[in-house]
Amino acid sequence: MPYEPPTHTVERSLRATTGAKIVAGVDEVGRGAWAGPVTVCAAVTGLRRPPAGLTDSKLISPKRRAELAPVLEHWVTAYGVGDSSPQEIDELGMTAALRLAAVRALEALPVRPDAVILDGKHDYLGSPWRVRTVIKGDQSCIAVAAASVIAKVRRDAMMAELGAQSGEYADFAFDANAGYPSPVHRAALEERGPTAHHRLSWSYLDALPRWQHLKKVRISAEAAALESGGQLGFDF
Repeated sequence: MPYEPPTHTVERSLRATTGAKIVAGVDEVGRGAWAGPVTVCAAVTGLRRPPAGLTDSKLISPKRRAELAPVLEHWVTAYGVGDSSPQEIDELGMTAALRLAAVRALEALPVRPDAVILDGKHDYLGSPWRVRTVIKGDQSCIAVAAASVIAKVRRDAMMAELGAQSGEYADFAFDANAGYPSPVHRAALEERGPTAHHRLSWSYLDALPRWQHLKKVRISAEAAALESGGQLGFDF
């Protein structure tokens, strides 16, 4: 199915209505994973024409994503990447962990942006950042689409490297599932239990009686409610 290419429409609107000169597109990957960090990329693109084929990373084949990411890294005006670890996710909850990773990505930029286009409908970033949320921004906004591809390729490579570092994690097939739910991943969890790279507050442990004693209690019922959607968002 063909998709409409992303544009600079939202960025132009922000520039016209707020006077922003530097606008960053921000997107995350890893929210619904059982293992590994949540990764956020902030990308500044200006108003230049993007490389051909740019769209939401989930709509691009893994091979094409891997080819496009280094092109984008040289094409963008600037980009920054930030992570929140599984331990930070367990301790802070997903909403706060997302904000931490996003702030790390934005602060890695050489210049602080005047405004941020954030993919989705929830502003997990908040003050003091000037944020415009855009549902499916990774499909419609060039800067957000660029951020989505860079973040996805970076995190997938990180998880593949983790699986390759030691035979200890081979059974989990992180190179294939990037820490997301899959039959192979579930089978390895049932047999071996979670590793140091798994999120121990996640509900997948409820279905693993042998390992339920390892589950960490979330910081509050409110935080658990805010994060429940994150565990369902598989984005292979």
